[in-house]
Amino acid sequence: MKQGLTALLSGVVFAVGLAISGMTQPSKVIGFLDFGGAWDPSLAFVMVGAIGAHFFFARRAKAMKTPLFADGFALTDRTKLDAPLVLGAALFGVGWGLGGYCPGPAIVSMASLAPATLLFVFAMGVGMVITRSLVRGAA
Repeated sequence: MKQGLTALLSGVVFAVGLAISGMTQPSKVIGFLDFGGAWDPSLAFVMVGAIGAHFFFARRAKAMKTPLFADGFALTDRTKLDAPLVLGAALFGVGWGLGGYCPGPAIVSMASLAPATLLFVFAMGVGMVITRSLVRGAA
């Protein structure tokens, strides 16, 4: 129960933060990527804030033996750069640049019921299903 409530509360805080910062507006992301035109640096400030918060909480988590609401930490042991990681990062970047959405802001923006947003999230879901089937097929 605590774990689910914590996840819900975290999601709500994340959604509110995205909305307040304007990151649910694709124009903000595309403006940030437009170095030759009307560059919008606001995404850089959001990134710096997120990196700062992560830095603080990651250090705090490393000092803990176990998380508050789980049996253990879910950390990866992967440390090498491989083709699937690079390809996935490239696809993410292209989708981010063309659509103006990261997955989190896209999901939050579904509340607007804007057709472009719904299409983006649908395409993102299809991509996730295809990736999952390819990864399972390769294993």
